[in-house]
Amino acid sequence: MASFSEARETPVEQLWDEIEDIHAGMLGLEGGHMHMQPMAPFADPTTNTIWFFTKTDSHLVQALKPGSRAHFCVVGKDHDYHACLGGLIAERKDPAKIDEYWSSIVEAWYDGGKADPKLTMLALKLDDGEIWASTGNPLKFGWEIAKANLSDDKQPDIGVHRRVSFA
Repeated sequence: MASFSEARETPVEQLWDEIEDIHAGMLGLEGGHMHMQPMAPFADPTTNTIWFFTKTDSHLVQALKPGSRAHFCVVGKDHDYHACLGGLIAERKDPAKIDEYWSSIVEAWYDGGKADPKLTMLALKLDDGEIWASTGNPLKFGWEIAKANLSDDKQPDIGVHRRVSFA
């Protein structure tokens, strides 16, 4: 369950924890005509970068230009946490990152393993984002909706919204 106090007090740390707990989010380039697509994130909080394995002939890699920006959308595993993150994205075939994040799951996508000629990575260097932590408790949700409907000036208190910066 997403913690409101973490969302208020340490939203960036909570974000990295949530990214570590998901299998995939939606990644897309800004300004293009491509739909976002599911991608497995590999978080590097020390550099505010999210890494993704992909292939050199993928639509995302083919559409990249110098200075390309992307968004990555996260839905927490309990569906009570959401984030939309933005930053510069670039193709980087970084052998150290490939080794760091390599697993049997990743290997299943690459016939040649780490030596697969199509293997590459995308690095999304975050600069900003927004997070929403909401209650997953249906009783709290119902109570807050009922209170708001009984008062002219009361909004339901069902979550926390924060803007975050990584600069």
